[in-house]
Amino acid sequence: MNENINYAYFEGNFVPLAEAKVNIMTHAFLYGTAVFEGIRGYWNEVQEEMYIFRLREHMERLYDSMKIMNLELDFSIDEICKLTVELLRRNNPRTDTYIRPSVYKAAQRIGPGLHDNPSKLCMFTVPFGDYFHGAPGLKVQVSSWRRVEDNAIPARAKIVGAYANTALAKTDAVKAGFDDCIVLSENGHVSEGSAMNLFMVRRGELITTPVCDNILEGVTRATIMEIAAAELGLSTTIRQVDRSELYIADELFFCGTGAQITPIIEVDHHAVGNAQTGPICEKVRDAYISICRGEVTKYSKWLTPVYKTSKLAAARS
Repeated sequence: MNENINYAYFEGNFVPLAEAKVNIMTHAFLYGTAVFEGIRGYWNEVQEEMYIFRLREHMERLYDSMKIMNLELDFSIDEICKLTVELLRRNNPRTDTYIRPSVYKAAQRIGPGLHDNPSKLCMFTVPFGDYFHGAPGLKVQVSSWRRVEDNAIPARAKIVGAYANTALAKTDAVKAGFDDCIVLSENGHVSEGSAMNLFMVRRGELITTPVCDNILEGVTRATIMEIAAAELGLSTTIRQVDRSELYIADELFFCGTGAQITPIIEVDHHAVGNAQTGPICEKVRDAYISICRGEVTKYSKWLTPVYKTSKLAAARS
């Protein structure tokens, strides 16, 4: 194993990432018939350990996405989790890292059908810092693009083809001078960000949008609700949110594996609160990052250490 090579898992083997290539006739490339997960590994410099955050929960969601898209693998969830750890060990990162497993329809043929179409797994890792590059707060717009509907392309699954919807909304926002956007459902209620869940604070109440408004069932979203209750004594109300509520919110913030927890300070040129990170967002964000980096022992159940096992094996030998 060459320490200078970044490896991927592809077609049943660990291979150099540069060699992990698909044919241009591959069904997933032609039709977007693939699902994926975005997972973070957090590097703890003091402990010299990489912690994968909520690995199993992410893989459980991957398998739910696979069910929706008629994808199948021979791996169990435990096996694919072990495969993820092994890939990170081979790549040996010493910085925060993004992990992207994907399951895709691998037939090389014309025609969109999912039937009689084999599934394959691939996975790679790359260094990954702040999704918004350290922005102190985001200025966003409400997008003219609506979120895909469950009866069209289910947003609760991370379907590759569905991210054309995300790309259109995000691109329009950036071209208009905003950092990102908030999308609405077809019935006009707030759904989520371009690729992030959304939380709102009004009069001390923490609020998030329901899964029935075409959001991804976010792992980070679920984590925040648990942290807010345990650490801040703050329960979360899950309900529909109107667009105009965004303009009078005390706080707004995005959350997700990539975005982590990022405050929103302006919506459609309306200041959110005092146009600074709000106190609840700040407390939740600080607690979340500490947990992800393995600094809070009682949440160690959410962390998968990458190097611990190999260190123990070396010590025993």
